[in-house]
Amino acid sequence: MHLTLLAAALLIGCLLAVQASVNLQLNAAVGTPYGASAVQLGVATGLLALAALVTGAFGAFGHLADVEPWHLLGGLASPLYITSGILLFPRIGALAAVGLFVTGQMFASLALDLFGLLGVARQPLSAGTVLGALAVLGGITIVIRGAKRSAPTATPAPQGVGRAGWVLLGLIAGAVLPVQGAVNGRLRADLDEPLAVAVVSFVVATTTIAIVLLVLRALDRTPAPKLGALGKVPWWGWLGGACAAVYVTATFLLIPEIGAATTIALTVTGQQLASALIDHFGLFRLPRRPLNPGRLTGLALLVAGSLAIQLG
Repeated sequence: MHLTLLAAALLIGCLLAVQASVNLQLNAAVGTPYGASAVQLGVATGLLALAALVTGAFGAFGHLADVEPWHLLGGLASPLYITSGILLFPRIGALAAVGLFVTGQMFASLALDLFGLLGVARQPLSAGTVLGALAVLGGITIVIRGAKRSAPTATPAPQGVGRAGWVLLGLIAGAVLPVQGAVNGRLRADLDEPLAVAVVSFVVATTTIAIVLLVLRALDRTPAPKLGALGKVPWWGWLGGACAAVYVTATFLLIPEIGAATTIALTVTGQQLASALIDHFGLFRLPRRPLNPGRLTGLALLVAGSLAIQLG
C-alpha cells in the first residue's frame, strides 16, 4: 500500500505538467489566457463541488462563519499559477517553465520552514537543504540556458516583457503554491474536511480570475473571450480542470499518509519528469524541444535538489 501511495504522489505531480500543457488549447480557443484560466478553474470547481455533494462534505461549510478570513484566501494562488503556465509554456518550453515553478516552490517552502510562517512548523537549516538549494539553482540555470539555445520560433511576447520578466513570473508563480498549501492547511484544520477546503479554494480562485478578466476588459488590455469557440477544443484540452481538481484533493489525502515532505518531493519530481517528456516529444501540440546532455544534466540537478530539500 505504501508503494502505491508513493506512486500516486509521483503521478499527481505529472498531472500539474499536463494541466499547464493542455490549457493552451483553451487559450487558443478563447483567445485570452485570463478567459482560459477562468474556464479551467470553473471546470475544476464544478468537479470538486460534485464530489463534495456525493460524499456529504458540504456539511463542513456550516463552519465557515467561524473561520479567520485569511484562511479562505489560499485560492488566490491558483489563477496566477495557471495563467503563468499558459503564458510561459509556448515561450520557454515545458521543462524550463516547470523548472522555474519548482525553483520558486522549493525556496518558498524553505522560507516557510525556516521562519515558521503561516502556521508551518519551524525547521532548522540542514546541510542537505543547503546542498539541495544549490543543486536547484544550478539545475534551473542550465535548463534556462538550454531552452534559450534550443528554442524554436518563440511565441511573441507582449510589448515590454523580456526574458527576465518571464523568468521572474515563473519563480513567483511557483513560490505561491507552498503559500497556498500552508493557508489551505489552516482552513483544513478549521473545517476538518479536505473536499470542502478544495471547493472553497477553487471558488475563490475562479472568482478572482473572473474579476481580473472583467477589469482587464474594461481597460481594453485583453480581448473578449470567444466562448463560442470552445466547441473546437479537443477532448484532452478539457483535462486541465480535472488535473487541478485531482491534484488538490490527492495532496490533501496523501500528506497525512506519507508526510508533507515526501508528498512535495514526489509531486515536484513528477512535474519535472512529465514536463521533460512533453518537451522532448512535443506532446499536446507544443513545440518540440529535444532533450540534450545539458538539459538532462539540469533536469537531474533539479530532481536531486528538490528531493534533498524536502527529505534532507
